[in-house]
Amino acid sequence: MNHSKWNVKLKIIWNYFLACLIAVIVMIPFLWMLSTSLKSKGALMQIPIEWIPQNPTLDSYRMVFSRFPFLRAILNSFFITCSYTAVTILSAFAFTKIQFPYGNTVFKLYLASMMIPTQVTMIPLFVIMNNLGLINTYPSVILPSLFRAFAVFMLVQQMRGIPNDYIEAAELDGAGLFRIYRTVVLPLSGSAIATLTITTFMESWNDYLWPLLMLNDKNKMTLTLALNSLNGQYGTEYNILMAGSLLSMIPIVVIYALAQKYFKEGLMAGGVKG
Repeated sequence: MNHSKWNVKLKIIWNYFLACLIAVIVMIPFLWMLSTSLKSKGALMQIPIEWIPQNPTLDSYRMVFSRFPFLRAILNSFFITCSYTAVTILSAFAFTKIQFPYGNTVFKLYLASMMIPTQVTMIPLFVIMNNLGLINTYPSVILPSLFRAFAVFMLVQQMRGIPNDYIEAAELDGAGLFRIYRTVVLPLSGSAIATLTITTFMESWNDYLWPLLMLNDKNKMTLTLALNSLNGQYGTEYNILMAGSLLSMIPIVVIYALAQKYFKEGLMAGGVKG
């Protein structure tokens, strides 16, 4: 019996050791980014590599904001990403709880679009945005979120489990469509929405190709385009680029930390339903 307990403890210790080892390996690139961002230009190419800078400096972070309107780019990305996420969630609500002719047929066609690669639709979308005069505007980057079929499908499955009786009761009390959405649907879909919000936020925050096609005004560019502008034509100052990359990670880390509990619940709920 004691031998069996000892084997269980050894297994637990081994699992913890393995998890710590993997965590250290995963953290190495992040630590290198942090170290590089604190180095001066002359210390970047020193051999052996200085993992801990001898003369740390914050000049790289100051240069990020002087080379490009970086704060403006952060605000642009935040606005576009939040709008992108909100439109996706509203689309799922429309398919689930708003009755309109041929709704099921439209939803099936909507899901069928998941089989079409994004790269195939870029040229038609560009032509449409150009004909509508939306090039170099925020709506040109936000509106494609209407066609995120996977996100809508995920939320539709969650929202279909909400009894219509709740919505009818709210309507009898005089609640409008958006009030029903805010006070009834959102609280009952919290875990799924949190999961989708994080994944959609990350996808939109890190999106590069579509904003590159749509936006050419520096004051409207997103964070990914701002980071790309830090690459020089004939060389790259890696300390400045790493400083910008670390700054761009902060919103993602904060949002995940705040919604981690709901994110886990959403994954578990999806696993049970699947």
